[in-house]
Amino acid sequence: MTQKHRPGPRKQTRKDGARPGPGSGPGFGRGKGPRKKGAGPKGEDGLWLYGRHAVAAALANPHRKIKRILATKNAADWLAEHGADGAVLARLEDMKPDAIDRLLHDGAVHQGLAAVADELPRARLKDVCAPAERHAPVLVLDQITDPQNIGALFRSAAAFGAKAVIVQERRTPPLSGALAKAAAGAIEIVPCVQAVNIARALEALKDLGYHCAGLAGEAGDDISALPDAPLAIVMGAEGAGLRQLVAATCDTLYRIPIAPGVESLNVSNAAAISLYEASRAR
Repeated sequence: MTQKHRPGPRKQTRKDGARPGPGSGPGFGRGKGPRKKGAGPKGEDGLWLYGRHAVAAALANPHRKIKRILATKNAADWLAEHGADGAVLARLEDMKPDAIDRLLHDGAVHQGLAAVADELPRARLKDVCAPAERHAPVLVLDQITDPQNIGALFRSAAAFGAKAVIVQERRTPPLSGALAKAAAGAIEIVPCVQAVNIARALEALKDLGYHCAGLAGEAGDDISALPDAPLAIVMGAEGAGLRQLVAATCDTLYRIPIAPGVESLNVSNAAAISLYEASRAR
């Protein structure tokens, strides 16, 4: 059984000289563009984090500078029960849930806890991906823009011990807000490399000894055929799939076989399956 896939997107010339590749790539399903989210609190610089696990992970990360922490009484009690130290608890600004609501975009589920933080220090590919190791794959995202999907991809990367997530700098939303909440703290654990050019990032990974495995619905090789080698799992955007240059730069393209009556998989689900298979391959 193979994945069904749709025709590729209309021809578009990218600034990096690549065009979207043929076919639907991994066949994840129709994606949505990045949602417009509110920035930080009015009059403040910084990234807006919310949700208990996202904020707790940020507070525990020594590389994350936290500017403000807003908490309801219940959330403050939860932090104390989960090991927050006295210095953190002393910084909490006591707020009612509706007061936090007013600082966030509509629909944000903050669970009584939110924070304003600086961006994490920028990670460099060679610093976080070397040496190449069989037990620690790298996840590469080619023009995936939906915050919820990216957050879920970070969560899968953390669950399967990935060394890093590589994203395209100019097309990836900030690692904050809904993205950070969907990641449930994983953005504090897995380094994020922002690459100017994904194809060149793959070449750099090859130089370090990685086998670059692209996910594509039209591929001939099954995902179970992943080699016992350091792996970079390359995922394309839902609908469009891998761009032509990115697909051509991969060492091999693989597909996830699914039932013929199912059109596609969500990109985060496909990544979780691929990362699991990578763990089996080693």
